[in-house]
Formats: sequence, C-alpha cells, structure tokens
Amino acid sequence: MWGSILGLSWAFIITFNLLTLCISLLDLFFLPRKQQLTITRMLPTELERGISYSLEIEISNSSPYSLFYRLVDGLPQTFNQPFPLKGQIPKDSAQVITYHTTAKVRGNYDVKKLYFRYSSLIGLWEKQTTVDLAQSVKVIPDLTETKQYLKNAQQFLKYEGLKIRRQRSGVGDFSKIREFVVGDDPRKINWRQTAKLQEVMTNEYEPEHGKYITILIDCGRMMGAELKKGNRLEKSLEAALTVTAAALKNGDYVSVLAFSNEIHVFVPPAKGMTHLQTILQAIYNLKVDASESNYGAVLRYLETVQKKRSLLLLFSDISTFLHEESALVFLQRLRKRHLFLMIGVEDQTLLKRIQEVPDTMQHAMVKSIAQQQILFKKREKNRWEKQGLQMIEAREEKLAVTAVSHYIEIMNQSLL
Repeated sequence: MWGSILGLSWAFIITFNLLTLCISLLDLFFLPRKQQLTITRMLPTELERGISYSLEIEISNSSPYSLFYRLVDGLPQTFNQPFPLKGQIPKDSAQVITYHTTAKVRGNYDVKKLYFRYSSLIGLWEKQTTVDLAQSVKVIPDLTETKQYLKNAQQFLKYEGLKIRRQRSGVGDFSKIREFVVGDDPRKINWRQTAKLQEVMTNEYEPEHGKYITILIDCGRMMGAELKKGNRLEKSLEAALTVTAAALKNGDYVSVLAFSNEIHVFVPPAKGMTHLQTILQAIYNLKVDASESNYGAVLRYLETVQKKRSLLLLFSDISTFLHEESALVFLQRLRKRHLFLMIGVEDQTLLKRIQEVPDTMQHAMVKSIAQQQILFKKREKNRWEKQGLQMIEAREEKLAVTAVSHYIEIMNQSLL
C-alpha cells in the first residue's frame, strides 16, 4: 500500500525487503547462543533484616560477539527489587554485576530463578533465558547492636548515653586496667599506672560468673504493633540477642523461652559464645501470633524447666501485662526463687497525645483518655513493683542498651 502511495516500484520493494531480511538474519547470526552464556549468583546464606547487602551475578560470554542485556533476579517480594539491571558484555569475557538489596522480613526464603534477556548488536533480535539458580537464604534479626556490644561493651553503653553501672567495691575478680571514665569509683583508680602513663587509669573487676539468665520473649498479638523500624517483636528479638551476648560473654548460663498462647521455643540453659548461635537459630524465624499471650501458662511451664535461681528477663507489652491478674499469682510464687525484670517498648504515640495542645473537643477527649491510660499504668506498675516485680519501658532505639545496662547492674550488685 505504502509502495503505491509513494510511487515505489515492486522491484524496489522486493529488493528492500530482501535486504532487510538479510540484515536481520546477519544480526541473528551474530547473536550469542544460550549455550555460550554461563550465569552464576553469589548469595550469602544469611542476611540480617534491614541491612543492605551487595549481591553479585557473574555472566560469562564465551561467544565471539558482544551483547546487550537486561536481567531480573528472582528475589522474594519482601526484598528490595532494584530491577531490571542493564548493561553490555563484550565478546569472550566475563562480567560481575553487583546490586544492592535489603530483606524486610525475617524467615527462610528460596531464591530460584534468574531471568536474562539479551539483544544483538543492531538490536533486531532478542532472546530470553530463565536460569535455575536455586539457593536458600535465612533472614535473621539485625545484629548491629549485638556486634557493637561484643566489640566494645563499654563504648556501646557510653555511645547510647547511659553511664556504665558501677560495681560494689570488693565484689568480683580483677579483670583489667583501663582508662577512667565519668561514673567510675575513684577508690579503684590505679595510681601506679596513672603516674606511669600520665593518664587516669582504673582497675576493672568482673562479677561472679555462672549465673542463670532466662530470657522470655512474648510473641502475642500486641507485639505486632508497628514502630519506626519493624515492630515490637523485632526490637525485642534484637535486644534479647544483645543481652544474651552480654551474659554469655560474662560466663553466665542463658536459656530462652518464646511464647504466645503456647510455648513456641525453649532453648535450655548453656554457656559459652557458641550458645549464641544456637539461640539465634532457634528464634530467628519467630512470628507475631494473632492470639493473646497466656502469661499464666508460660509461668507454670517455667516453674517446671527452670529450677535454679535465675534472672527472668521478660520482653513484652507492659500495658497488656498489667491487665493479667492471674500472672501476678505465679510471679509472686516465682520471685521466691527468681529475680524478675520486665522490659517493654515505650508507647510514643500515647506520650505524644499527652503533650499535644487540643484545639477541638475531640482532641481534648483523646488527650484525656491518654492521660487516664498513663495514670492507670503508673498505678498498676507501682502495685506490681511493691511485690518485687520490676518493670521498665524504653524507647525502641534504646531497648537493647537499657536491657544490657540493667542486666549489668543486677550482676554487679550480686542480686542473684
């Protein structure tokens, strides 16, 4: 039709089509075959939630022709998807493609397929191949705070704005000589080293080792409340692992019990840093349960499995716990043998509502209700603490350091 409109002869049209066909076939001839491509993926077996990782894909082109590509890796939907990736691979060469991704949800994942599409030099032809690269990956909690503590416990607590807890004089064994920091006992200054180094140095003592720490992790419905980074369960797991690392580093025995309306995980007490990996593998895939937590059942179970005197460190929602009158009976019985400490995430939304200046009747009612909730929580906490059951709330970013700080204080005061 266009030939008739433009006044082109049939000879010209046929010649043009034949020429186009020849160029197209020639372009196809210079397109690498699928057998000449080798694709591999370098994927870690473990990723920490919320941490950006670099993943590598190596593509080897053994053909004598270069190619242009687009690829999509078959990552799960809970991973960041920076695709498609584009580029060029020269002839007879290999290229390593690096991209960054972040896993948002803990758990076990299978990364199976990789989709690779490439075109010829002119671009008239394009081929697609699906490569089977089945690999498994675990997404574990963010261990940043745990690593910071293990690297430098003193600096970890200082950085978070808390004083390092002072140990009672004469308690524990001599550990090392270190630089004096604000809050240290002046009676422990090592004057000989101070004079030698021209810098104030102090003796550091370690508390007795071999105590029992039982970490309780609530996985009930209220632990699914969203925070700035993750939810309450996520922050509790990270804090629990940091306390576990601190206790194991100090030579204590650590056990972990995770629960909701039933027991999900129980790791018997053991010591040594290898036990940290045992606990991590047992709890990394814990999920928030839709049911309410049964505190009475878990405390009954605890009576049967933890006979030795222990620090019971419970990560839970304090507001929910305060309504559980049945739990008080069991805790009163447990505290005769054990020491109880509960740590929860501070409700920033509630505090924000109290601080707001209401501009409407509805906002005034919301503020009044928030104030009533705060007053109820304070009254109930006082009632529980009179029974020797200590409860602490911390901002989500301070949860781990608050837990570690109170653990160290309890150990230094030899309360166990």
